[in-house]
Amino acid sequence: MKTLARSLFFVASAATVALAAGCAGPGTTPRGDSGALSRAQIEAIVASPDRSEADRRNDVRRKPVDMLAFVAPRPGMVVVDVVAGGGYTSELLARAVAPNGRVYSQTSRGPSSTLAERTKKPVGANIVAFVQPLDNPVPVTLAPAGVDLVTLMFNYHDLGAAGVDRARMNAAIFAALKPGGAYVVADHSGRAGTGISESATLHRVEEVLVRREVEAAGFRLAAEAMFLRNPADPRDREEPDPPQPKDEFVLRYVKP
Repeated sequence: MKTLARSLFFVASAATVALAAGCAGPGTTPRGDSGALSRAQIEAIVASPDRSEADRRNDVRRKPVDMLAFVAPRPGMVVVDVVAGGGYTSELLARAVAPNGRVYSQTSRGPSSTLAERTKKPVGANIVAFVQPLDNPVPVTLAPAGVDLVTLMFNYHDLGAAGVDRARMNAAIFAALKPGGAYVVADHSGRAGTGISESATLHRVEEVLVRREVEAAGFRLAAEAMFLRNPADPRDREEPDPPQPKDEFVLRYVKP
């Protein structure tokens, strides 16, 4: 299987790719990879009739077509979904990497009932739920540099309140990924200067802190998405008032 390094990035440099991604329309599928799913294929995954009504309600705010197009999972990939929670993202990734790929869904205290139920469905046959501490969130059964993609969706902020050694976590993810492998982090934007101090109250994190910590592990920013951005969000409470979408960042990093 071709590595992501030959498929998605380094057209000229990581900065160039990031600029190109910013200019592209929301959810544009990265180009130059014959193995990448088309947008029509992604739309078909999201429209699958066997997806739950709860997941479809979640789709309204999560925009899964745009997200999958940006994350760019491919059939056959080995994926680790860190802080898998109820498995919303894990199931979408499992559908995208099928039939030969596998999604490892990490939890710290055991899989939720929702995630456990997903693994029992035919579509979840390639989901492996496992328990492991967040500061070392990759299955020990996987070979070093054997992972194609790692996702951490809307939970980086929780690492602050949980007292996780984030530097160790990011280093473990870096070591687990193949050269050219991708690490995608999405979260709710915090106000400038707040860092990760409002993780337990507003459930937000300052984007600049995430960038600094991930890049300190050796990752290079490859692209950032705009489809969940909302500059009108004041970021001063958990849910904006008046009700409106949160400002959320989605960053795609690559292991050189």
